[in-house]
Amino acid sequence: MSIKEEISEALKQARRDRDVDTKRVITMLKAKLTNELKATQGVEENDALWLNVLAAYAKELKKALASFEGLGERAAEAKAESTFELVFCEKFLPTKLDEAATTALVKTIAATEGITAKKDIGRLMGAVMRGHKDEVDGDLVRQAAQLVLS
Repeated sequence: MSIKEEISEALKQARRDRDVDTKRVITMLKAKLTNELKATQGVEENDALWLNVLAAYAKELKKALASFEGLGERAAEAKAESTFELVFCEKFLPTKLDEAATTALVKTIAATEGITAKKDIGRLMGAVMRGHKDEVDGDLVRQAAQLVLS
């Protein structure tokens, strides 16, 4: 089943269950997809486009959650909303390597490429992302590269 079909089924189920939160997330995602289709000519609605939209929205949500951290109780509702939306998006995204696996991968590539100087962090990140972009989180790669080269 394609991502579009899965999301359509989730929307139907949310309507049946009167699940306002899920309907809100799906409506937001469909609006973002429509904007992407209008902004880029010649692009078809397919799983790759859906994955791009989901990944971009998940990245926005992670940044929003990070900004809510220092606000305490004032941001509790917004934080819960964003967390729900992020969990929904992550159901459709491919799983990424965790922190330990990312660090191990960065160490291996650093050794293979002969990168040892802290000034070459960009080169190391480029080498990791070039071969493993879909498997790793860019922020974790940066953290692991800083750790490995320190």
